[in-house]
Amino acid sequence: MNKIEGRVWRFGDHVNTDVIFPGKYTYTISDPVEMARHAMEDADPRFARNVRPGDLVVAGENFGCGSSREQAVVCLKAAGVAAIVAKSFARIYYRNAINLGLPIVQCAEAVDAIQAGDTVAVDLAAGRLEHAGKTYPFAPLPSEVAGILEAGGLVEYVRRQRKS
Repeated sequence: MNKIEGRVWRFGDHVNTDVIFPGKYTYTISDPVEMARHAMEDADPRFARNVRPGDLVVAGENFGCGSSREQAVVCLKAAGVAAIVAKSFARIYYRNAINLGLPIVQCAEAVDAIQAGDTVAVDLAAGRLEHAGKTYPFAPLPSEVAGILEAGGLVEYVRRQRKS
């Protein structure tokens, strides 16, 4: 999981959790597959129908602001999103993404250069994002966080730690 390459879906600043997973479904949908069918529907109605496994979400500042509900991570992961790259993340969304095993990268300079439909390659271990022949550095994730992502989320990481 250290290297991810995929097509980009581009979004702006302050994309909140109600846009990522519409609040009207919060208490009516609990199946991740069904959640994926509604991912980003208020921001781009084509997203859920057209996102492919391995695609990346690229966004501006404060991605995931709003409520703390985990469905906003679950729906993207279930839709096949391989990683999110943003200028910055809301604190709780950042932690929820790690806890649920969805890689996130903060790389403001790269975000400004990337457009919807572009292909981006991310090397999580090396802290490099490649796009259109240019390399953008970002802070690699700490080894513990990388371990959580590699395990697929915090619950599985803890299970593995207990077994070893």
